[in-house]
Amino acid sequence: MGLRYKGRAFNAGDFAKDIESAAIEAIKEELRERFSTIRHPNTGEFPAVLVHGEALDDLRLSIEGSPQLLAIVKERMSAEELEATAFLPVQSGSPKAFLSYSFEDRDMAEKVARGLMASGIDTWWAEWEIRSGDSLRRKIDEGLGNCTHFLVLLTPSAMKKPWVQQEMDAGLVRRISGQARFIALRHGLAASELPPLLSGMLSPELYVSHFDQGVRDLVNDIHGVSRKPPLGPISSSIDLPAIGYSKIATAIAKVFVEETKDAMFGDPQKSTGELATAVDVSEDDIEDALHELRDLVTVSFDRVLPKADLFATFDKHFMEWSPQEDALRIAADLVNDPSMPIDTGQVAQRYGWEPRRMNPALAYLLARKLIVDYQVLASQFNSIRIVKTDATRRFVKSRS
Repeated sequence: MGLRYKGRAFNAGDFAKDIESAAIEAIKEELRERFSTIRHPNTGEFPAVLVHGEALDDLRLSIEGSPQLLAIVKERMSAEELEATAFLPVQSGSPKAFLSYSFEDRDMAEKVARGLMASGIDTWWAEWEIRSGDSLRRKIDEGLGNCTHFLVLLTPSAMKKPWVQQEMDAGLVRRISGQARFIALRHGLAASELPPLLSGMLSPELYVSHFDQGVRDLVNDIHGVSRKPPLGPISSSIDLPAIGYSKIATAIAKVFVEETKDAMFGDPQKSTGELATAVDVSEDDIEDALHELRDLVTVSFDRVLPKADLFATFDKHFMEWSPQEDALRIAADLVNDPSMPIDTGQVAQRYGWEPRRMNPALAYLLARKLIVDYQVLASQFNSIRIVKTDATRRFVKSRS
């Protein structure tokens, strides 16, 4: 009787393939562990790490976290690792702005502060934050230490105030360390009158006659709303968002997102010809787009099968929900609510979600190793149980 492997006659090719697959999985796990354990020293935030690729020469990373945490991660990477990594900034909660100003400019500063607050930007303004008996230094330090955006209202009066200069020094330190953006607002002050350190920055001017528009532009800048108009669709019948993928790749994903019944692997399956017809491009264009989507689809004998991660990635652009937000809701309830069930069906019932919505959230959590993997065949869910780990807690804490 000859050697047998996995219940069959030994085949050197199968054995070598399994050894290579095991080696790749070990390397992917080492990469995930290496970068997911990096912690921001001040906020305690950990990144969410996703490792892509099925070949040793095609391993890539996607790392999610706040801009401040991603700056730390980048410092610990080699040039080759940086080139093979996609960094996905995640803003934890609302932006927090610190507004520095001269008391002579109080009325305008208040209008700016109220305009920011009304647009979802938590703003530190001295007259709201400092009460009788408070330590001025401690309250200002708290506001500076928590801000994601340092704003200074620069006027001829403000330029002469020593405390405004001191606060600008602190704001520039946070900018240099990657902890906050520094935005200088000018009113009645020419750009040529700015200090040398600010002369290279874009400093918008607030005009009394166009004040509301100036605040709206500021709000859009803080929220990251681009003023650049979107690219036109690849055909008149397709309206697609600009989300970091080519228009054709996005159109392919849209086809799968809109036609799937349960958002699981291989539902639905399409040939390259069917996709070319649906998207109205050539099959060569489809092949190029599928290479771009290689982490999110499997191509076998001219059949294109979407992976669960495709729906976790694209649902938020075409459906009424966001798998990332749904995943955070599940994770937060796992961590904070003792009555949270672990049976996936019960969790879905608790939220009133069908498998079509539940599965992308599960895929998001599973891909990042944020819950225990309980995937089984012949189930309507990507995992039959939802069990938390220490990574779940770190994820919730990092997004709080």
